[in-house]
Amino acid sequence: MSQLQHLKMLTRYRAWADRLLYQSLAPLPEEALTRAQPIIFGSLLRTLYHLNAMDQVWKAHLEGVPHGFTSRNPEDCPAFDALRASQVSINDWYIRFADRLDEGACDETIRFTFIGGGDGAMSRGDILRHVVNHATYHRGHVAMMMYGLSTSVPTTDLPVYLRDAG
Repeated sequence: MSQLQHLKMLTRYRAWADRLLYQSLAPLPEEALTRAQPIIFGSLLRTLYHLNAMDQVWKAHLEGVPHGFTSRNPEDCPAFDALRASQVSINDWYIRFADRLDEGACDETIRFTFIGGGDGAMSRGDILRHVVNHATYHRGHVAMMMYGLSTSVPTTDLPVYLRDAG
């Protein structure tokens, strides 16, 4: 599989995994989503918002525009339904972005400033890989909180996606 095919597959995997996760969370009452948790972002909903906000940050880096975020844990956390719609939208953006990439653009270095300060530089391909990997990392946190709520946790492993995607 070429680098570009791999990135296209990974962005679709991310959208698939997020869709399953949000479907499993939708029946939960708001109190369960916002309940204080012993995790850096404070709750299940805020963990999801961190993911969405950082997706917006990386999108802005890829587009070469300001993102407007000053924290990795923004104060203004949206409600679940708004966050779900925003995540669907940004996942669709990443899929379209990966679909339009060519090898030259994929390897192009993007320079940016980290929210916490300091300069960074990554290729467009590495940014896409990071966005997918970052989501996988925090889906693990969300799954842990879901187990604590005794709710069903979807299987979002890559091999399951590959099997289901055919």
